[in-house]
Amino acid sequence: MMNTSRTAPPGRRAHLLAAGAAAVTVGLWASAFVSIRSAGAAYSPGALALGRLLAGALVLGAVCLICGEGLPPRGAWRGIGLSGVLWFGFYMVALNWGEQQVDAGTAALVVNIGPILIALLGSRLLGDAMPPRLLAGMAVSFAGAVAVGLSMSGGGGSSVLGVVLCLLAALAYAGGVVAQKPALGRASVLQVTTFGCLVGAVVCLPFAGQLVRDAADAPVSATLNMVYLGVFPTALAFTTWAYALARTTASRMGATTYAVPALVVLMSWLLLDEVPGLLTLAGGALCLAGVAVSRSRPRRELASTEPPAPGAAAGPAATPAAAPATAPAPAGAPTAPEPGNRTGQA
Repeated sequence: MMNTSRTAPPGRRAHLLAAGAAAVTVGLWASAFVSIRSAGAAYSPGALALGRLLAGALVLGAVCLICGEGLPPRGAWRGIGLSGVLWFGFYMVALNWGEQQVDAGTAALVVNIGPILIALLGSRLLGDAMPPRLLAGMAVSFAGAVAVGLSMSGGGGSSVLGVVLCLLAALAYAGGVVAQKPALGRASVLQVTTFGCLVGAVVCLPFAGQLVRDAADAPVSATLNMVYLGVFPTALAFTTWAYALARTTASRMGATTYAVPALVVLMSWLLLDEVPGLLTLAGGALCLAGVAVSRSRPRRELASTEPPAPGAAAGPAATPAAAPATAPAPAGAPTAPEPGNRTGQA
């Protein structure tokens, strides 16, 4: 009996799974800003980064053992090491420190040049395409990020050191993403994420003494927020990020993170009773609109992923078997040359 149930074509299904993984990542990374604000009051930047990475590494290591994942292949270690040092390690410390020196709006403005840097580096080093929809979506989202940043900026809340730290964080973020992409072609998503997190934790080990001292004096709520940062925005979100990145370009994934400012505004409104102004809401809407444009695909590209209709011709084998035979040529008529020998030469 023929199965008449309709299922999504493989290409379409993979696209939807990657988009879902990216959405999980963006949502958890947005929640991280709320948790960092709470934990950052009790933990220094390096200690918070180390505690977060240790919690994430423990969870990821346990999952690796359960799933039977071994060491990544030798060819993947360069990308894993670079992403671990730049993104898991340096980025987290620089961002935590930078957000203590500047107001949230300035930090959002500077860090959000990261997706632009990812697109430029991805095009230069990975050969990523730069379609007009992606460029247009990034432009719209960046305009929204600027609007959100301006609406959140406070007078006199910035310092040169803080701006430089946020800029370095954006550079490390972009470099880490571009380094991670090739590693995902040689190792599994879980291997790349787990060992990248471990490398980041090793980089942050000099802050171990500070972590012990801060943990002794920190309230329970701050410590729980630090553990939350390690388990969800790090272990889970970085895994879903790697899953999505393995199935699309670094440029497109970078553009997706422009949804984070809009979600931060919404979460701050719901959880912290921080009522956003009209400029903030407009900026958040622009961020989401730009992400939608950057992730959209032309109709002809979507059509290419659709399966052929039942009974449609699928090549030479689909030629009807009952085709009428060719009538014999009249006597004395010249015969046509055989295919491939039209000039009569051998």
